[in-house]
Amino acid sequence: MNDKKGKQPDHEHIDHSKMDHSKMDHSKMDHSKMDHSKMDHSKMAHDDHEGHAGNSGHEHHHHGSFKAIFLKSLPLGIVVMLLTPMMGISLPFQISFLYSDILAAVLSTILIIYGGKPFYMGAIDEFKQKDPGMMSLITLGIGVSYLYSVYAVIARYVTGEHMMDFFFEFASLLLIMLLGHWIEMKALGEAGNAQKSLAELVPKDAYVVLEDDAVESRPVSQLQVGDVIRVQAGENIPADGVIQRGQSRVNEALLTGESKPIEKNAGDQVIGGSTNQEGVLYIEVQETGDKSFISQVQTLVAQAQSQPSRAENLAKKVASSLFYVAIAVALIAFIVWLFITDVQTAIIFTVTTLVIACPHALGLAIPLVVSRSTSLGASHGLLVKDREALELATKADVMILDKTGTLTSGEFKVLNAESLSKDYSKEEVLALMSGIEGGSSHPIAQSIVGFAEKQKVKPINFDSINVVSGAGVEGEANGRRYELISQKAFGQKVDFEIPKGSTVSLLVEEGEAIGAVALGDELKSTSKELMEVLKARGIKPIMATGDNEKAAQGVAEELGIDYKANQSPQDKYDLVESLKKEGKTVIMVGDGVNDSPSLALADVGVAIGAGTQVALDSADVVLVRSDPGDIESFIELANKTTRKMKQNLIWGAGYNFIAIPIAAGILAPIGITLAPAFGAVLMSISTVIVAINAMTLRLEKKAV
Repeated sequence: MNDKKGKQPDHEHIDHSKMDHSKMDHSKMDHSKMDHSKMDHSKMAHDDHEGHAGNSGHEHHHHGSFKAIFLKSLPLGIVVMLLTPMMGISLPFQISFLYSDILAAVLSTILIIYGGKPFYMGAIDEFKQKDPGMMSLITLGIGVSYLYSVYAVIARYVTGEHMMDFFFEFASLLLIMLLGHWIEMKALGEAGNAQKSLAELVPKDAYVVLEDDAVESRPVSQLQVGDVIRVQAGENIPADGVIQRGQSRVNEALLTGESKPIEKNAGDQVIGGSTNQEGVLYIEVQETGDKSFISQVQTLVAQAQSQPSRAENLAKKVASSLFYVAIAVALIAFIVWLFITDVQTAIIFTVTTLVIACPHALGLAIPLVVSRSTSLGASHGLLVKDREALELATKADVMILDKTGTLTSGEFKVLNAESLSKDYSKEEVLALMSGIEGGSSHPIAQSIVGFAEKQKVKPINFDSINVVSGAGVEGEANGRRYELISQKAFGQKVDFEIPKGSTVSLLVEEGEAIGAVALGDELKSTSKELMEVLKARGIKPIMATGDNEKAAQGVAEELGIDYKANQSPQDKYDLVESLKKEGKTVIMVGDGVNDSPSLALADVGVAIGAGTQVALDSADVVLVRSDPGDIESFIELANKTTRKMKQNLIWGAGYNFIAIPIAAGILAPIGITLAPAFGAVLMSISTVIVAINAMTLRLEKKAV
């Protein structure tokens, strides 16, 4: 606020906690972890490759590719299925004419070259990593059914012998697999680019002060150490540096987690990407390029995202087992039937075994659950970007939570205000406090003014207001002189209930404290309940914040949890890394730039929706409502989704594990064989069951 002399009162009576810039000291950053030459940015780029990358699973694919391939393959696949019977069963809708089988073979050739490319390219990747899974199993199914069917058609015209083909099974499997991948990719959507969002925090241009005090606009990329730049109120600071002249308050909350705007004077350090809130600052550039704070955070994010996932990926494990079972049983069947009968019979049993292994239901088991789960999550304000997060969340041992904006509102509020004198009512004290602070742009002053307004207290007009250096402000109203100063400046204890982690200011008249106000970052209403839920589920909560020791301790004691204060991005990253090395499964919850490396490194990163775009891009899950209670909903969704996945895998793969040995003829000695037609019926029933089971997934709405 401007007083009669045009000055702004200094709020030094508020106990600002200065940021510990040693936390940003580059000597303390682990550069061995940040070697750019070792960076693998593959997880941050959108994966347009149409194959599978072994352990990565299909969740990293660009679903637009599968959509395009599926839609273009669909007409061909439908025609093939119209022209050929299903495992020997001629269905009413099927068409047969002279050379229709040759047409089916030609169309199937086009279909496997175009539509099958994502699968056999993925299978190649899996074999390169010596870890065959779903892509190898699908390639096995479509490859064997296609090759044998082409052979059967050729044999019909060369030998005149009628042989059953599997073109129907080939086309249906290929279309179902493409559809399943498209469904899952559409449900999960694409992860954002955290590095791009980080770069956007820093302005593209800076105003460099020349020797004659003229100002020149220059790209930030061309700044050099020693340059002096001018930053006006409301602008983001282009580079790390030291203030040469000027005074202001700088908002570093997005970068450091420090909730209060920090007062900055000549000689103080500033971080590129933080916001200058008030005065004009002249800053000497100290760090540029890779050595800057933002760049080091980018490097940490990149490293975290390049680390392999620890998710079990249940579908992949089942598919891998099924692949080996199918190969082993098919080889045994071929050898056994070759000795018992002849080559032709052995081939038929072998091919039937491999075709029965086609994972129609298995291919839809997970995508349908993921689609249902992400839809449910979205309706409850939970955006799940990586399905592995759902599996890992069910095994979580530790949850690390940021404080400001996550457990607390991130906005300073009056937590308590009282009169300390029998001569003044609480309303009169508030009127004086809001009067002496009225008009100030400082967030804490505005908290007092706003609180008075809510209490419908009209502020008292002050005739003059002056700065009390290092203490607060003083002013004159109604012929009396008042001070609003810190408790430290007052120098005496007062009888006033001080909420934990809050800052106290006293209203003083002629040396006597007549009123007190406590301000602090208020806990969100659902934070306490969440802590109890986490403990009940065996998940240990730890608060890690960039805020100061006093503020952190107050919140942690109120919640009854462990905490770590003054945490830099590197500190939070190291905390997550150390817990993972102990074998813990870690969930990280945060909302700021300083949280982004640890969000990316954690087994599950959960971003608060009101946070920065960087945090949202680095996380696996986004809570739209910024409500800690939604973390409980996410844990519940994860457990229910994983349960449904397991159920569907049992239904989807159970059929295959039972049908494969029967198809191979294991029960033939007692007169029981699996007719291909019966196998087709079982396959269809299994697919219907997994679809119905997926749709029964439910999530109860939490009260807001």
